[in-house]
Amino acid sequence: MKKILPFFLILLFFDLTVAQTTAIPDTAFEQELINKGLDNIIDGQVLTSNVDTLTSLDISFKTISDLTGIEAFTALTYLNCRFNQLTNLDVTQNIALNSLICAQNFLTNLDVTQNIALTDLRCYQNPLTSLDVTQNTALTDLWCENNSLASLDISQNTALTSLECYQNNLTNLDVTQNTALTYLNCYSNQLSSLDVTQNTALTILNCSINQLTSLNITQNTALTSLSCTNNLLTSLDVTQNTALTSLECYYNNQLTCLNVKNGNNTNFVLFVAIGNPLLTCIEVDNVAWSTTNWTNIDVGTSFSTNCGNPCAVGINENHLSIISIYPNPTTENITIDLGEVKQNVEATLTNSLGQIVLSQQFKSADIINLNIDAPTGIYFLHIEKSEGESKTIKVLKE
Repeated sequence: MKKILPFFLILLFFDLTVAQTTAIPDTAFEQELINKGLDNIIDGQVLTSNVDTLTSLDISFKTISDLTGIEAFTALTYLNCRFNQLTNLDVTQNIALNSLICAQNFLTNLDVTQNIALTDLRCYQNPLTSLDVTQNTALTDLWCENNSLASLDISQNTALTSLECYQNNLTNLDVTQNTALTYLNCYSNQLSSLDVTQNTALTILNCSINQLTSLNITQNTALTSLSCTNNLLTSLDVTQNTALTSLECYYNNQLTCLNVKNGNNTNFVLFVAIGNPLLTCIEVDNVAWSTTNWTNIDVGTSFSTNCGNPCAVGINENHLSIISIYPNPTTENITIDLGEVKQNVEATLTNSLGQIVLSQQFKSADIINLNIDAPTGIYFLHIEKSEGESKTIKVLKE
């Protein structure tokens, strides 16, 4: 017994002193740990004790394709792995994270549902098709632009102040619960409506390249910059936006009414309203000043202190309840499905200058086929029933 006990104690001591390691299979990742003094040799592992207390890690631009081992960095509050070659990122064990920058990779999946401490998430320029941030209630900054998101639920992110979600495939964006928002950039999506009446703190709004038919910004009195180009707007009233200094509403809208008489015209640094051929009068503070300083308007458009054409906040158009148009984009032919009931309709296609490309009437039709014999570009298809119902849809000819 006296001989066995010392040997047992030696084995126990040896076992306790063997340091725990974490596997790091990606050599580019391990090399960066070596560069940061957290490891000393490429051997596919790192001492766990060297990384489990680390709070900040920047490994951007390092051609890393696999971040296996990051789960051992349990104290991380900041992780920047931007511009690598990652297709997968597992941060479910990094629950202390409050800032995650994983942009410009090849991520197809990102699970941040366990990272409830997150305040800053930047996952832009990936091929993400879905993103669940409903558990990240502390989030203040979300940059998820340049992905392939078809939907985005931010109803639980009431602390959100900055949202970049442009160049996705969003057809709906509900920001009514995000009353702290000061910055919203949702351009180049497929939004047909956007309610910002609850976002009274908003200072910058870019909703260009969508399918908006109306935009109510009367409650956004803190707004300093508005870009709403390439939509289907027929009227725009910024008279309540007395802090506004930048307005872009040019091209591919259908404005017939624009009221910029907000008492702040002389403080504008940018005003562009060109590409609205149906807009004959713009209401302003001072005609002489606007004529001299605002030259980005169409020929035939003039300024007045009273255009006599109040801009409606909403849209008076009575939309067809059942209608689908496909394919869109199209190379030549387009089909209009009016539903099961045959109807008398008129189809009018106009280009971005408001010029009529084609106009046809159809009697007792439920399916309409049109041939768009026109150059590539953006067009507006207006469908009107004999009863007065109508709908305008943006069409892309490739």
